[in-house]
Amino acid sequence: QAMVERKQAEQSLAEANQEIIVLNQKLTAENLRMGAELAVSRKLQQMLLPKDHELKQIPGLDIAGFMEPATEVGGDYYDVLNHNGNIKIGIGDVTGHGLESGMVMLMTQTATRTLLANNETDPVKFLNTLNQTIYGNVQRMSCDKSLTLSLLDYQEGQIRLSGQHEEVILVRNDGSIERIDTINLGFPLGLEEDIADFIAHTQINLNSGDGIVLYTDGITEARNLQKDCYGLERLCETVQRYWHLSAKEVQRAVIQDVQQFIGEQDVNDDLTLLVLKQK
Repeated sequence: QAMVERKQAEQSLAEANQEIIVLNQKLTAENLRMGAELAVSRKLQQMLLPKDHELKQIPGLDIAGFMEPATEVGGDYYDVLNHNGNIKIGIGDVTGHGLESGMVMLMTQTATRTLLANNETDPVKFLNTLNQTIYGNVQRMSCDKSLTLSLLDYQEGQIRLSGQHEEVILVRNDGSIERIDTINLGFPLGLEEDIADFIAHTQINLNSGDGIVLYTDGITEARNLQKDCYGLERLCETVQRYWHLSAKEVQRAVIQDVQQFIGEQDVNDDLTLLVLKQK
């Protein structure tokens, strides 16, 4: 009897071990797949960022951009486009992480560039057409992705701001700061088929030394070891402290401060920052 029970126990143990081996193999395969997805998403993000020589060619503005993908790639988007003197600056954040978020970010960049090349200047038509493109593709993908997106049209010190994203930081030459809420300037893209009724715009006038700071919530919601958020107040204070420097130096100072705040932890969301200064 004891011998039979022992053999049954050994058999059960062998079966359990085999199940664990199969599960481990599946887990390894899944980790490899996810790793490949993240690598593709990260590569897509980096390939489409505006290059330094493009930013230097934007008349009237000193521009510095920064994006650091997280350990889990999100769908942060920023771009600076120049089509026949029409300057379009965009910043957005797709929900979630991974390849799907990266794909929506890629669609956003492509559709924005296409609309600009087709000389669409009306902010309502521009954002609503962009939204319909994203919405249609997200429905086809059977995923629940959406994104917040602000667009800035710049010409000779004048900015037209439209779309819903984070608060826009407007910095005057003397370092004083105004925060512009974008909640009533648009609606997240990809959630509804038609968002025309939600889209509005506001005008900003930049004098020499004034500027704009754009960012995604990876910066303001970055946490330290004590789980405190970096926050918008600290971001504004850091920008203010270094505003007398060039756009690139302001950008570097902010990112350095955020990274020091986070410490040695993995970054769980993309860090994206765009600094614009009127020459």
